[in-house]
Amino acid sequence: ADIMPRVDKNVEKLSVDITYVIEKGKEVYFERILISGNTKTRDKVIRRELPVYEQELYSGQKLKRGVRNLYRLDFFEDIKVDTAKGSSDDKMVLKIDLKEKPTGAFTFGGGYSSVESFFLTGSVSQKNMQGLGQVLQLKAQFGGITNRYTVSFTEPWLFDIPLSGGFDLYNWDTEYDTYDKHSIGGGLRSSYLIFDFTRAYISYSYETANIENVTVDAPDVIKEMIGENVTSTITTSLDYDSRDRIFNPTEGSQHTVTFQYSGLGGDVGFTKYLIESGKYFPLFWDTVGFLHGACGFVYQNPAKKLPSYERFYLGGLNSLRGFKWQELSPVDNNGIKIGGNKFVQFNVEYLIPLIKKAGLVGVVFYDTGNVWDNNVDIDLGNLRRCAGYGFRWYSPIGPIRLECGYILDKKDGESEGGRWDFTMGTAF
Repeated sequence: ADIMPRVDKNVEKLSVDITYVIEKGKEVYFERILISGNTKTRDKVIRRELPVYEQELYSGQKLKRGVRNLYRLDFFEDIKVDTAKGSSDDKMVLKIDLKEKPTGAFTFGGGYSSVESFFLTGSVSQKNMQGLGQVLQLKAQFGGITNRYTVSFTEPWLFDIPLSGGFDLYNWDTEYDTYDKHSIGGGLRSSYLIFDFTRAYISYSYETANIENVTVDAPDVIKEMIGENVTSTITTSLDYDSRDRIFNPTEGSQHTVTFQYSGLGGDVGFTKYLIESGKYFPLFWDTVGFLHGACGFVYQNPAKKLPSYERFYLGGLNSLRGFKWQELSPVDNNGIKIGGNKFVQFNVEYLIPLIKKAGLVGVVFYDTGNVWDNNVDIDLGNLRRCAGYGFRWYSPIGPIRLECGYILDKKDGESEGGRWDFTMGTAF
């Protein structure tokens, strides 16, 4: 388009009126798309994230979405987009210059839980294997009473179409207060991009869990699980995710609906529904607001078992900060936590860029929610409340979260003062 300003002067009023006349120009097409700077990531991995193609009509909106897609891969530290004149007036050359960053990581973290006290986690991962965008992760958790080992692999574009596939294998040993649980399992999963930002997921998992060393005062839901228990589960979900970044987003939203059915053979059988929604929105002075909500329901299937470890709990870094991990739960007559059949959770955050170039962000938050048993109705007037502050830093050694929560409606036996949780990592 050609833009021509027309100036009208008014000497008596000492004013000037400027009118911009816009004349629509010729439609412009992408003649070529040139990609540079990718020494590891293959061209096809980059081009499949771009909704613009050579010989296609120019679209600024599609180009912006493509740049966002590339940032969300988390393969690149910087992305520069430029255009140059093509072989004719109606053609242009799109230039995308990339600066890659490490995509392999050794991460470790720690925290406190109502079960573990202090625990450590570590993982080795590569999210861009051989430059193909494949993800491989080996993860372990070591605590006073828990050892967990997990291996997972994901191919995000099976057969060069937006169909992902992957598998998970795990071995978990946990010593709870009233019983020990040893479980071995695995699963297959797949997803397909059905619309912009919208993906459908389906997975199947199979687990064998052995419950032993059950104490006399253990709740009935645990005693009925003594021995070997098989869980065969199919899970489907629909996810909309338009966040501009995975860590410290500044805009966009994520909304997820999940359905789980367990009982395809085996002893354990339940039906579970989960709904989660979150939105980031830019505010003044480059600050960001975040609103998040989640709820879930689980029902025991006829003639099947619903173990306590498939029920709901709240507390910890990703739910109600200030409470211990899984501290919020219904209890039996002996005061033992047995998990709930339904929960509601809300989180509000205000994110403040402290050192923008260094990626250091401060956060102030308010959390509320609760968990209820099957025979108790959801009561929004009886939600537990926390508030606190923290820091998030995409450091040279990887993402770091350090947050402290305070219980606003503390009851007898609950944590005094603030409670810190952290997670951190290193890149290679």
